[in-house]
Amino acid sequence: MDDKITIIEGPPPVFESVNDGWAMGLNEGPAFSIPLLTRLRTFNGNSLVERCYRAWRGQKDIHLHYRNELGLEQTAPILAARNVTTQEGDVLLLWVYVDSEKVELEFDPGDDDLAEDGRE
Repeated sequence: MDDKITIIEGPPPVFESVNDGWAMGLNEGPAFSIPLLTRLRTFNGNSLVERCYRAWRGQKDIHLHYRNELGLEQTAPILAARNVTTQEGDVLLLWVYVDSEKVELEFDPGDDDLAEDGRE
């Protein structure tokens, strides 16, 4: 049975596109998966990272288990994990793969477009 990290409460995770070469380089296989990053607040970030490392050392998969915006259960394979300690508490950074056919990416043009056409 695959190990997993489950989001028990709170909103669905927000996924950010990843432009890191190392993450893009891990995308091998017959299906094209998109590496994405999510940031999760947690009380036990170091133990969650250790759970990932134990799974990988045992050559096992570990997945992020969460509910999407519609409340449906979803999973995504975790390819990297890091804990960051902030003043507000631990933040778990998870790089995951999402099937390219099951994700719709939104791009934020930013404030640069507003400045170019004179609006603010």
